[in-house]
Amino acid sequence: MKPVNPQEVVVRATASHKGRKLSVTPADSPMKRLHYGRILLDQTAPKAVFETSGREVGLLCMAGQCVVQVNGGDTIGLGRYDAVYVPRGSTVQVSTSSAVDLVECGAEVEGIYPLQVVRYRDVEQNPALKFTAGGDATRRELSILIGKNVDAGRIVAGFTRSAPGHWTSWPPHEHTEILEEMYVYFDMPPPAFGVQLVYTTPETPEVATVVRDGDAVLMPAGYHPNVAAPGHSINFVWLMAAHREREDRVFGVVNVQPEFSQNGSGLEASRK
Repeated sequence: MKPVNPQEVVVRATASHKGRKLSVTPADSPMKRLHYGRILLDQTAPKAVFETSGREVGLLCMAGQCVVQVNGGDTIGLGRYDAVYVPRGSTVQVSTSSAVDLVECGAEVEGIYPLQVVRYRDVEQNPALKFTAGGDATRRELSILIGKNVDAGRIVAGFTRSAPGHWTSWPPHEHTEILEEMYVYFDMPPPAFGVQLVYTTPETPEVATVVRDGDAVLMPAGYHPNVAAPGHSINFVWLMAAHREREDRVFGVVNVQPEFSQNGSGLEASRK
């Protein structure tokens, strides 16, 4: 694995604006495929309109409510933890009469895949999409919003919530050859914080940084465990993009750091 440059992979305060803002693209980061943006609307800024161009886009509603309209078609209402997959070449309008926080995940694709809506109530009922992993000191709950339930080319997205003070993404794992990834931390009001590691060589980790609500850490390569502060959870949206369209678009296929590989990856439930 190519070493990670710590100066390039930590992006702070990505949820401190109003409207739509792209914080990570291949043009301004070490990511080859992945785009990340945030759409934060309220009554003072109730609407955002944008083009997906050559990207497929996933919109994940992390708080509040909104209405999404694609190419002037029917409106799609989204509530907390609902998601929508939007094909490349689309015009998207997002509006709210209250407030909404959307995470935007995108990647350039060749194929055109259908518009799809994901209801969190359906995710909750599927044990391969929502499950608990880990044990003592590593317990967390994973929700896959855009995975094998969605027909797409590259993107995979969902979120993880840890038990207070626990490690997640444990045992340490990496998937550099097939997927690049990033974490965006959410629902961690002060004084909550966590510590994120990213490393290609365990003896000399390239990244060991404190993370707080709204921060993002990119993982173009490397193992990437993290840990919550005692008494608090570390909660993060994870966004991934496959290197080979469709072929590499899988969740839970990882290489576990050999020293910690005795009990599997902790992601086996997703393979059901």
